[in-house]
Amino acid sequence: MSIPYNPSSPKADEFINHDEILDTLIYAEAHKNDTALINSLLEKARPKFNEKGCTCAGLTHREASVLLACEDPATIQRIYDVAAEIKQAFYGNRIVLFAPLYLSNYCINGCLYCPYHTKNKTIPRKKLTQDEIRAEVIALQDMGHKRLAIEAGEDPVNNPIEYILDSIATIYSVHHKNGDIRRVNVNIAATTVENYRRLKEAGIGTYILFQETYNRKRYEELHPTGPKHDYAYHTEAMDRAQQGGIDDVGLGVLFGLEGYRYEFAGLLMHAEHLEAVFGVGPHTISVPRVKPADDIDPDEFNNAIPDDVFTKIAACIRVAVPYTGMIISTRENEAVRAKMLQVGISQISGGSRTSVGGYTEEVRPHDTEQFDVSDQRTLDEVVRWLMEQDHIPSFCTACYRAGRTGDRFMALCKSGQILNCCHPNALMTLTEYLEDYASPETKRIGYEMIERELTRIPRENVREIAAKNIEAMRNGNARDFRF
Repeated sequence: MSIPYNPSSPKADEFINHDEILDTLIYAEAHKNDTALINSLLEKARPKFNEKGCTCAGLTHREASVLLACEDPATIQRIYDVAAEIKQAFYGNRIVLFAPLYLSNYCINGCLYCPYHTKNKTIPRKKLTQDEIRAEVIALQDMGHKRLAIEAGEDPVNNPIEYILDSIATIYSVHHKNGDIRRVNVNIAATTVENYRRLKEAGIGTYILFQETYNRKRYEELHPTGPKHDYAYHTEAMDRAQQGGIDDVGLGVLFGLEGYRYEFAGLLMHAEHLEAVFGVGPHTISVPRVKPADDIDPDEFNNAIPDDVFTKIAACIRVAVPYTGMIISTRENEAVRAKMLQVGISQISGGSRTSVGGYTEEVRPHDTEQFDVSDQRTLDEVVRWLMEQDHIPSFCTACYRAGRTGDRFMALCKSGQILNCCHPNALMTLTEYLEDYASPETKRIGYEMIERELTRIPRENVREIAAKNIEAMRNGNARDFRF
């Protein structure tokens, strides 16, 4: 007896429904050359402007899967163009910057794709003390970071929820020179409603949890031991996070573990489920790929995807879920990240180290890395590179601190007020970076960009306030202005 598909169901096998995904893939393959259908989908997805702002219809998992299956180069370019149009409409040319902070690599799971798995006896195990966390935070603040994503393996003895909460409090307590970490996102294992409530009370930003794969059979093969083996508990974690009061949640799959078309459909079905049940989809979607690491060989996974397919996946996600932030990490090299920025990515990491305690080391350590970092440029180099490509590097955390999360952030995004709110916030936080951390060349390029971009703020009073605040930062130690 088949399991029914129900996007509003609390049960993982019903809102991520295997039969529905298989039917979707068959439908997509049958219609991938249907020019009339594809044209109608792209027209449906394009931004529509009116007196109230800008809206996008988005696409269902089945509709978006048709675009993903399409192999015609001209049509793929049109998908890229629509994705770029959507990204510009809702996020402008801003790119938010963050860094991961690895607290501990102790883990009791047996994940076959992760070097932290419990059977790996070659990797040194390390857990940061609160003093070591302070040192890491100071190192990150000296780089210019304002937003972190903390990471820790699943281990109830070494990494209990109390350790995570203490670490969050420590991070927020560190005020070094003009540096502050203003938003701590959390990427830890699936947990209880009560623990999500405690994370919310601790002041976290987004709760992030990668599904790894939506194919239940494959999921259970890849997670043979440990609490993460429980597919339903893991897949239903975002529901518990929402019930615990966390309305900004971040989804992601690890591309390369299963067929990418299957994962793509499952990812969008998860977003549709959150929208159906809680009235707001994911705050972010991440698109990592399997990468080399200690005792992990990506060639052992036979679902690797080439760069052109990877780019198409990102573009189709942007078209399907237009209001959702999209993240690409330093797993990817400079060339791949440059292409992905053109088709919808809105957040990237910079100057990242994926080892426990890596930021305080002068030479990048590799012994406790979770994966190889392909883009090893400094944050300053990434900031300058973004500006040279006409992207505004943003360190803004204003929406989170003003309570504009969940459906309130989406309302701002849909209202078309990005240029009057997020755009000036990006310019003001960029000014902070330029004054406190930038190299002379980055600083020169940055102020040339700020001068140009100020003129794009539609409201005169907002433009004047932003310009006044920027001047105040340049003339003294005034910091942390925001709309």
